[in-house]
Amino acid sequence: MKSSIVIADDHPLMLKGMTNYLTSINYNIVGSATDGQSAYNLIVKLKPEIAILDIRMPLRTGIEIAEDCKKHDINTKIILITFDKREDVFNKAKELNIYGYILKEFAVEEIENCIESVINNKPYFSQEIIPNLEKTSTSTDLTVLNKLTKTEIKIIKLIAKNMTSPEIADELSISFRTVDKHRSNIVNKLKIEGKHNALFIWATNNREVL
Repeated sequence: MKSSIVIADDHPLMLKGMTNYLTSINYNIVGSATDGQSAYNLIVKLKPEIAILDIRMPLRTGIEIAEDCKKHDINTKIILITFDKREDVFNKAKELNIYGYILKEFAVEEIENCIESVINNKPYFSQEIIPNLEKTSTSTDLTVLNKLTKTEIKIIKLIAKNMTSPEIADELSISFRTVDKHRSNIVNKLKIEGKHNALFIWATNNREVL
């Protein structure tokens, strides 16, 4: 039996469809809920490896559940499913170290890949979200990449793969603080301006030339 999962969605058809699909491919669905409070209670009680949550539910949203899990050091990995492509919601999800963020219209196609990625501690974000994010410095003269060191090039490539600073540190066998220092240097060298996730967006938009 594969990973234990709790699913929550206030749309009965979506909840049933996702539960049936994941059960059919041998995932262990240990609980389901139609509101956020019930979902959170299940997570606290059952401690599943993964929770697949609708963002917008009665009583508690998926984001609020993720906030409480982080606050109380609950290790369940959160995957959010949503119709919401708003940048501020996506940014909030990344701030909370949410492992997966997929759009409902592509949920069936993406959920298995998303879960497998999450199991391997690699965040998964639907590629359909990226074009809707704020564009930052996409027209940068790519000759500025010559200013980056070999390590900085490695780091920006890993950033483009949605890897977090701790994951990059582990991948390159360097400290978390060293990664953050490199990130700061990259931002300065490439003259990237924007919100806290501007480097991620830049790296994603320029993935093909890195």
